[in-house]
Amino acid sequence: MPHNFLGSPEQPLYEIKANLFKALAHPARIRILEILSASSEPTPVSAILAETEIEPTLLSQHLAVLKRHHVVSGKRTGNAVFYELAHPKISELLVIARTFLADTLGAQRDQLAAMRSLPPIGKKPAGKKK
Repeated sequence: MPHNFLGSPEQPLYEIKANLFKALAHPARIRILEILSASSEPTPVSAILAETEIEPTLLSQHLAVLKRHHVVSGKRTGNAVFYELAHPKISELLVIARTFLADTLGAQRDQLAAMRSLPPIGKKPAGKKK
Protein backbone atom coordinates (compact mmCIF):
# COMPACT_ATOMS: atom_id res chain seq x y z
CA MET A 1 0.00 0.00 0.00
CA PRO A 2 1.55 3.37 -1.01
CA HIS A 3 2.43 5.79 1.76
CA ASN A 4 0.13 8.79 1.87
CA PHE A 5 2.09 11.94 2.70
CA LEU A 6 -1.01 14.09 3.12
CA GLY A 7 -1.49 14.81 6.77
CA SER A 8 1.78 13.12 7.72
CA PRO A 9 4.34 14.78 9.99
CA GLU A 10 6.71 15.12 7.01
CA GLN A 11 4.34 17.38 5.08
CA PRO A 12 5.69 20.72 6.33
CA LEU A 13 9.25 19.73 5.34
CA TYR A 14 8.09 18.82 1.83
CA GLU A 15 6.25 22.11 1.57
CA ILE A 16 9.35 24.00 2.68
CA LYS A 17 11.46 22.16 0.11
CA ALA A 18 8.88 22.82 -2.61
CA ASN A 19 8.86 26.52 -1.73
CA LEU A 20 12.66 26.60 -1.93
CA PHE A 21 12.53 25.16 -5.45
CA LYS A 22 9.74 27.59 -6.37
CA ALA A 23 12.00 30.42 -5.23
CA LEU A 24 14.72 29.08 -7.53
CA ALA A 25 12.32 28.51 -10.44
CA HIS A 26 13.14 31.62 -12.48
CA PRO A 27 16.13 32.20 -14.77
CA ALA A 28 16.72 35.69 -13.37
CA ARG A 29 16.85 34.38 -9.81
CA ILE A 30 19.31 31.65 -10.81
CA ARG A 31 21.49 34.32 -12.46
CA ILE A 32 21.31 36.48 -9.32
CA LEU A 33 22.39 33.52 -7.20
CA GLU A 34 25.28 32.74 -9.55
CA ILE A 35 26.47 36.35 -9.26
CA LEU A 36 26.27 36.24 -5.48
CA SER A 37 27.93 32.82 -5.43
CA ALA A 38 30.91 34.13 -7.42
CA SER A 39 31.50 36.95 -4.95
CA SER A 40 33.46 36.53 -1.74
CA GLU A 41 31.73 39.51 -0.13
CA PRO A 42 28.24 41.03 -0.09
CA THR A 43 27.29 42.41 -3.50
CA PRO A 44 25.61 45.79 -3.98
CA VAL A 45 22.33 45.85 -5.88
CA SER A 46 23.98 48.22 -8.37
CA ALA A 47 26.48 45.48 -9.32
CA ILE A 48 23.70 42.91 -9.69
CA LEU A 49 21.80 45.37 -11.89
CA ALA A 50 24.87 45.95 -14.06
CA GLU A 51 25.51 42.24 -14.56
CA THR A 52 21.93 41.14 -15.16
CA GLU A 53 20.51 44.21 -16.94
CA ILE A 54 17.20 43.40 -15.25
CA GLU A 55 14.83 46.32 -14.77
CA PRO A 56 15.33 47.66 -11.21
CA THR A 57 11.75 46.99 -10.09
CA LEU A 58 11.91 43.41 -11.39
CA LEU A 59 15.27 42.86 -9.72
CA SER A 60 13.81 44.11 -6.47
CA GLN A 61 10.92 41.64 -6.78
CA HIS A 62 13.27 38.73 -7.52
CA LEU A 63 15.49 39.63 -4.57
CA ALA A 64 12.40 39.85 -2.34
CA VAL A 65 11.35 36.31 -3.35
CA LEU A 66 14.83 34.97 -2.62
CA LYS A 67 14.95 36.82 0.69
CA ARG A 68 11.46 35.66 1.72
CA HIS A 69 12.55 32.05 1.23
CA HIS A 70 15.83 32.61 3.13
CA VAL A 71 18.01 31.99 0.08
CA VAL A 72 19.70 35.42 0.28
CA SER A 73 20.14 38.00 2.98
CA GLY A 74 20.31 41.73 2.50
CA LYS A 75 21.82 44.57 4.49
CA ARG A 76 21.48 48.29 3.98
CA THR A 77 24.62 50.40 4.35
CA GLY A 78 23.85 54.06 3.81
CA ASN A 79 21.96 54.34 0.54
CA ALA A 80 23.20 51.01 -0.80
CA VAL A 81 21.76 47.55 -0.23
CA PHE A 82 24.11 44.58 -0.29
CA TYR A 83 23.08 40.95 -0.80
CA GLU A 84 24.78 37.66 -0.17
CA LEU A 85 23.83 34.00 -0.12
CA ALA A 86 22.09 33.13 3.14
CA HIS A 87 23.94 29.80 3.32
CA PRO A 88 27.18 28.62 1.67
CA LYS A 89 25.53 25.35 0.56
CA ILE A 90 23.47 27.32 -1.96
CA SER A 91 26.61 27.57 -4.10
CA GLU A 92 26.93 23.79 -3.97
CA LEU A 93 23.28 23.45 -4.97
CA LEU A 94 23.97 25.62 -8.05
CA VAL A 95 27.02 23.52 -8.96
CA ILE A 96 25.06 20.28 -8.57
CA ALA A 97 22.23 21.67 -10.73
CA ARG A 98 24.70 22.73 -13.43
CA THR A 99 26.42 19.31 -13.34
CA PHE A 100 23.06 17.54 -13.58
CA LEU A 101 22.10 19.74 -16.55
CA ALA A 102 25.44 19.15 -18.30
CA ASP A 103 25.14 15.39 -17.80
CA THR A 104 21.54 15.38 -19.04
CA LEU A 105 22.38 17.45 -22.11
CA GLY A 106 25.39 15.24 -22.80
CA ALA A 107 23.24 12.11 -22.71
CA GLN A 108 20.68 13.76 -25.00
CA ARG A 109 23.47 14.78 -27.40
CA ASP A 110 24.70 11.17 -27.44
CA GLN A 111 21.17 9.88 -28.11
CA LEU A 112 20.71 12.40 -30.92
CA ALA A 113 24.02 11.36 -32.49
CA ALA A 114 22.98 7.69 -32.28
CA MET A 115 19.63 8.50 -33.89
CA ARG A 116 21.30 10.38 -36.73
CA SER A 117 23.50 7.39 -37.49
CA LEU A 118 20.48 5.13 -38.11
CA PRO A 119 19.61 4.29 -41.70
CA PRO A 120 16.79 6.34 -43.20
CA ILE A 121 13.25 5.02 -43.00
CA GLY A 122 10.37 5.44 -45.36
CA LYS A 123 9.82 4.70 -48.98
CA LYS A 124 12.53 5.48 -51.46
CA PRO A 125 11.54 8.07 -54.03
CA ALA A 126 10.18 6.61 -57.24
CA GLY A 127 12.93 6.45 -59.79
CA LYS A 128 13.38 5.11 -63.25
CA LYS A 129 12.58 1.45 -63.60
CA LYS A 130 15.08 -0.68 -65.43
